[in-house]
Amino acid sequence: TLLTEKCILIYVISLTSKVFNAKTAELLSHHQVEIQQKFPKEGWVEQDPKEILKSVHECVERTCEKLQQLNIDITNIKAIGVSNQRETTVVWDKTTGEPLYNAIVWLDLRTQSTVERLLKRIPGNNKSFFKFRTGLPLSTYFSAVKLRWLLDNVEEIRQAVDDGRAMFGTIDSWLIWCLTGGKNGGVHCTDVTNASRTMLFNIHSLDWDPELCQFFDIPMEILPKVRSSSEIYGLMKSGALTGVPISGCLGDQSAALVGQMCFQDGQSVFSDHGLLTTIAYKLGRDKPVCYALEGSVAIAGAVVRWLRDNLGIVKTSQEVEKLAAEAGTSYGCYFVPAFSGLYAPYWEPSARGIICGLTQFTNKNHIAFAALEAVCFQTREILDAMNKDCGIPLSQLQVDGGMTNNKVLMQLQSDILCIPVVKPSMPETTALGAAMAAGAAEGVGIWSLNPGDLTAVTCERFEPQINPEESEYRYARWKKAVMKSMGWETSEAPSNGDTSIFCSLPLGFFIMSSMIMLIGAKYVSG
Repeated sequence: TLLTEKCILIYVISLTSKVFNAKTAELLSHHQVEIQQKFPKEGWVEQDPKEILKSVHECVERTCEKLQQLNIDITNIKAIGVSNQRETTVVWDKTTGEPLYNAIVWLDLRTQSTVERLLKRIPGNNKSFFKFRTGLPLSTYFSAVKLRWLLDNVEEIRQAVDDGRAMFGTIDSWLIWCLTGGKNGGVHCTDVTNASRTMLFNIHSLDWDPELCQFFDIPMEILPKVRSSSEIYGLMKSGALTGVPISGCLGDQSAALVGQMCFQDGQSVFSDHGLLTTIAYKLGRDKPVCYALEGSVAIAGAVVRWLRDNLGIVKTSQEVEKLAAEAGTSYGCYFVPAFSGLYAPYWEPSARGIICGLTQFTNKNHIAFAALEAVCFQTREILDAMNKDCGIPLSQLQVDGGMTNNKVLMQLQSDILCIPVVKPSMPETTALGAAMAAGAAEGVGIWSLNPGDLTAVTCERFEPQINPEESEYRYARWKKAVMKSMGWETSEAPSNGDTSIFCSLPLGFFIMSSMIMLIGAKYVSG
């Protein structure tokens, strides 16, 4: 029966391709390719856009081969969706199709001096000055300051802008342009979810803001056209899927929100407690835009890889769960993984990672437990901020992503929040969300987003197992550790590339952020 089912192929910029059955949402096949990250200086994180594109092509071709081995005709693939890491910034030459510099990854810190220089032009040095237009504070996190740095520091980019050859985009824009023809008529576009993370986009008018572009001194002609998250942008121009429409585009966290089927209308609420107001999705040209409150955490799942690759206390990520289970407690050890500063709710770039509360009794098991606990404490901080901003009590937390396979982590999260944690049986909700957007697009129409038509999701549920007093005590100690991590670095400090914490991070997938989003009364943790 699979031969007659229509399927959606999804490219995910963690460089995994996945194929879903549009009738049942079943994952049929997938393939993934690791890509390198580059750490040329302390705090700098880059990726090669051409390697990303090459890996996408490889993923697509191999996935198609796997489908054929399953006797599934690839002509049943009816649409393509893109889900990508947001904020990562690329500038390329539209006449040659070549990138003009490596992609600057979202957690890159080189722009701290750029942020400080821009702040001096804002009344009262107010980081939140543009928040009511963009939903965002001025931070190294967002694309505008990365693009400003490129314009200030890369002569090839300045010259390309002067010559009218430059194009800017996040990873979705770069891929869609390349896959739809590149220098031979490629479509230069992005969707509202990615545009809303640049600090150049007005989240109310749903267009690039001329005054913001003027403030950052960024020429508007290099920006992509902003489209909805679900419409046909163009057709594939090469490979096994030539002629298949690319019809879904969502930033990774928004895609997870769609995959979790959170379709209650959101309102544009601005946070007074360190959260971001962002666009959740706009599922069609004529569909309404929905907003979300979001908390962004720089280092969550990456702390497990850090234990593996930097400290070497485990050989595989899965062993961290075993060590933590053996310990059963951190024995007073607290780990703040502020490797790239602290994001929500602090927005403090001067913070650095610390492990505190160590005694002679502390061993690697306790550190493993503290690392998992750190992920949960960061989630707790963001949910506390959400409750203060919107006043909606949280009855349960819906989670997704690779870390949800760690049962110790899921139980810890429930214990620290004192509410149930609910994990879908198919955790690939980011890929699923982009597939749903692609399949639902006008002109494709093979995936219904009506709540009554959506496939029911089976879930695993984790209930709190400790008393609230213990949870509050541990949380208070975590907050104390966070305070000690702040103020460690300044932009004036001399940089020594030999001591960079980044140069020893693993080469592989980009470091995924952990996000919490709210739409109406529904939450998603990634």
